[in-house]
Amino acid sequence: MVDIVVPVKNLDRAKSRLRGAVPGGAGEHRKLVLAVVLDTVGAALAAPGVRRLLVVCEDARVVAALAGTGAEVVDERGLPGLNAALDFGAAVLRRADPRTAVAAMQADLPALRPADLAAAVAEADGRRAFVADRPGTGTTLLLAAAGAALDPRFGPGSASAHGDGAVRVGESLPHLRCDVDTPGDLRLALELGLGPRTARLAHAGCRVR
Repeated sequence: MVDIVVPVKNLDRAKSRLRGAVPGGAGEHRKLVLAVVLDTVGAALAAPGVRRLLVVCEDARVVAALAGTGAEVVDERGLPGLNAALDFGAAVLRRADPRTAVAAMQADLPALRPADLAAAVAEADGRRAFVADRPGTGTTLLLAAAGAALDPRFGPGSASAHGDGAVRVGESLPHLRCDVDTPGDLRLALELGLGPRTARLAHAGCRVR
């Protein structure tokens, strides 16, 4: 079993490189970002072996959107960056179970499939492990051993940073490796198969450019 922390930025600042990926201005951009988050969280919650999923955000709109999904949500303002948010979330999860295995997962995986996440957890087999993104330089999932510090090192070159002391898993899991930062990434996720909310935007005429 694993407990997962998912960090989410304020919707007005999130995924700036995706602006213009769908028509309609800032409002449609926020809808796209939120749809990606909801599809990511929904797929993770459906994965066998996921016990708890905690979203650490800084936006009341994210809290409202995730109500009733089964995810736990903490609106915590003022944390100094992504890694601080992940450490905060890991500490919250471990208050209930200090020996739990905690994972950090990115919120921008709209093509994620529950089976891929379960496969990565199984491959890690209780070890500290990580899944690299599609180019191989970033990280989409970081798994800590039970009771061990999460020690997130997200940022430029995070795959190399996490590779120091962690095993690399999930090489054959494209849905888990396809994080979405740019319109090109979104097109690749579309080819893999988007989750229902992100797909609904596309099918409603928000054409991926």
